[in-house]
Amino acid sequence: MRVDPHLLRTFIAVASHGSFSGAASQLGYTQSAISQQIAALEADLETPLLHRRPVSVTEAGARLLEHAGPILLRLDAARAEVARTAAPPAQLVLGLAPLAMTALAASSLASACRAHPRLAVTLRVLRREAVPAQVADGSLDLGLVDGLAAPGDPLRLAAGPVTGVMAAERELAVVLPAGHPLARRTALRLADLADARWLDAPDTGIPLADLRAATGSEGFRPAFRYEGTDVATLLALAAADHGLTVLPRPVVDAAPGITGIPLAWPPLVHRTELVRASSGGPAGPAAAAVAEAIARA
Repeated sequence: MRVDPHLLRTFIAVASHGSFSGAASQLGYTQSAISQQIAALEADLETPLLHRRPVSVTEAGARLLEHAGPILLRLDAARAEVARTAAPPAQLVLGLAPLAMTALAASSLASACRAHPRLAVTLRVLRREAVPAQVADGSLDLGLVDGLAAPGDPLRLAAGPVTGVMAAERELAVVLPAGHPLARRTALRLADLADARWLDAPDTGIPLADLRAATGSEGFRPAFRYEGTDVATLLALAAADHGLTVLPRPVVDAAPGITGIPLAWPPLVHRTELVRASSGGPAGPAAAAVAEAIARA
């Protein structure tokens, strides 16, 4: 059996969309080309993989679907490893979620760069879920991702064969404009703020869905949504009274025009984790140096 990975990608797309036309639109092929590729894959495996009307996977197709994703992920990782060995030895691609771009990351990188003067670093600021996914497929050498957690609890990393190691845990604060009626409080309970006006910034601040899960509340409804990844913009929106948000205290304390009130309940922290591939740790001395520097920070 010799399965072309391009045909596997086409099969996954058809199964995902439930239609040949949807897969054609996603992959940039004609519907006829998609049909030919599926037919070629079925001929290679000598069994039908899809029912045509309506489009759905056969029993054999369902078994192939279970294997196809991991196979393609391993191929992507292998390509990235080959490309990395062909690149100059001191290259590092580091992905960070917006709130992970903190003094911790900056000082760790500075330490690693001093120890490796020829180290060339590429930083990519990404959505939270994209960081472990790109570490898993080899697009990133290392990642820093953040989230809401109970003290000492690990983050739940959704993507594949990756491992997270704690880099920092910080106190959380409810962010208010400096003149807000609650700005003089010494602490705030999340449950008491469920009906307040909230800023929805899922890729930058703490997602509102996480606040609902932490409190068991159906509140925390957005009054304003920000879809960017710039923390300074989110802080400016909070200062302009577009809604409340929850951020780590060090980020809030350094910003003008706002006040950060410590979170009294539930007992939660802002946790940052270093993410690396589970298969063998950081690739190369550059990634190892940065990982070590972050672990020491």
